Amino acid sequence: MSAVSESSPKIAAQVGRGLGREGVARALILDAATELIYANGIRGTSADRIIEQAGITKVTFYRHFRTKTDLVVAYLERQAALEREAFDSARDHTDPLRSLQNIAGFIGAASCMPGFRGCAFINAAAETPDPADPVRVVVDAHRRWTREMFASIAADAGVADPEKTARQLMMLRDGAMVGGYLGDPDEIAETLQGAYLATIASALPA
Repeated sequence: MSAVSESSPKIAAQVGRGLGREGVARALILDAATELIYANGIRGTSADRIIEQAGITKVTFYRHFRTKTDLVVAYLERQAALEREAFDSARDHTDPLRSLQNIAGFIGAASCMPGFRGCAFINAAAETPDPADPVRVVVDAHRRWTREMFASIAADAGVADPEKTARQLMMLRDGAMVGGYLGDPDEIAETLQGAYLATIASALPA
């Protein structure tokens, strides 16, 4: 395996777009890690494979990420930021039911994307059983954020127990992500929207 040098066109072509050489190199590493880890898993993706795909040297790689775990953490933090941005955009603070419909639509659209392999966070947790592992810490933090978002939406909808309802909505979300990979992704959005609305309706005070 031969990695290209730091002066390669792959880096040089992107310098000057606001990141600088070091920022571009880090972005290239994360782009490669995102594609490879999501497709092949943490254990199925070597640092050498990421280095090769990113088109950088080992020296550059280890200057940005001292260990593979550091890179996986950065990959998941990046995914978490993107998902939170999407959920925030989907929320309608004047209409909690519309928020849930929009979130279901986002999950359904993600499930239909080429190369979809389920939830990056569930996948990472399945490979990292130790709850103290830095990878699991990132996974758990993002899942906690997502659950709190659902609790906020449930509270806006006026349910009796927002925390309980949030756990139910979270479980539906997890099931939809798995179903989108194993089943028919075209059915995910409609099915999840119906399940979300039914969960809220059943949780409202009598």
